[in-house]
Amino acid sequence: MFENLDRSNKTYITEFILSGLTTHAKLQIPFFLLYLLVYVITFLGNTTIIALIRMTPGLQTPMYFFLINLSFVDILYSSTITPNSLANIISVDKTISITGCATQMFFFIALASSEGMLLAVMAYDRFVAICKPLNYSLIMNNLQCLKFVCTVYTAGFINSLIHTYCAFRVPLFCSRQVNHFYCDIIPILKLSRQDMFLNEVLMFIVAGSIEVGSLLCIVISYTWILFNLFKISSVKHRHKCLSTCASHFTCVAVFYFPVLFTYLRPTSSYSMNEDWVVSIFYTVIIPMLNPIIYSLRNKDVKDALKKARM
Repeated sequence: MFENLDRSNKTYITEFILSGLTTHAKLQIPFFLLYLLVYVITFLGNTTIIALIRMTPGLQTPMYFFLINLSFVDILYSSTITPNSLANIISVDKTISITGCATQMFFFIALASSEGMLLAVMAYDRFVAICKPLNYSLIMNNLQCLKFVCTVYTAGFINSLIHTYCAFRVPLFCSRQVNHFYCDIIPILKLSRQDMFLNEVLMFIVAGSIEVGSLLCIVISYTWILFNLFKISSVKHRHKCLSTCASHFTCVAVFYFPVLFTYLRPTSSYSMNEDWVVSIFYTVIIPMLNPIIYSLRNKDVKDALKKARM
């Protein structure tokens, strides 16, 4: 597994050992079944949202175009982590090659970044729809929506490429044991023999600017929405405007709090006991919750579901 490089006893590592979700034999099967159930619900829920929007003429609007992309990202986002984690739960061999680890990290960071920016674009869409309704079709035209989505994916993958390259630019680590159930950037950096200052600066500047910038866009959009809602005299119209934002705002809340808690802090404060629960939440639970939230809180989606059952 190791290849000696020189007399200083430095070693290149070609694979890692993931700690997995549990080391207790009695909990392996229950964990596996529960994790599998959540993954199936995530896959079916998001696939249903995509199919429902594509088949319903009344849902061919920018908001639901972005929702299709959000569901698509959630499927890939969950699939980047879950299959490998499921295999590790019931497997004695929990090793992952350094190439496989870097690949998993790359797609995970790219998709997580893209999801955060998609939520910001969706907030902007609600801002235009409520605050500039007469210009909505002009501002949020098909070409503009496509540009937004392409920008989101491009920025997400560039962000991920920077972090993954810096983490693995020299495969020199002090241990093979990754204290996590997947290849996340912070546990990998904790094992690195490299100077982590550059990585931490990049994490705060690049990732911070994307996540905080997206969150700032959401806050500004909803601030303007609230100001405009106070100007609406009709209670019914005000309630209708709020209902179009409720599901999106709920998704924003459940996504951003754990992500900001995990990544916008120094790696020295990393604690597996705290972050394990948070990581489970944003890698497993959030992709499952998004279609449920939109199904329960969005009237148009609920109506489309009722028609599809008939």
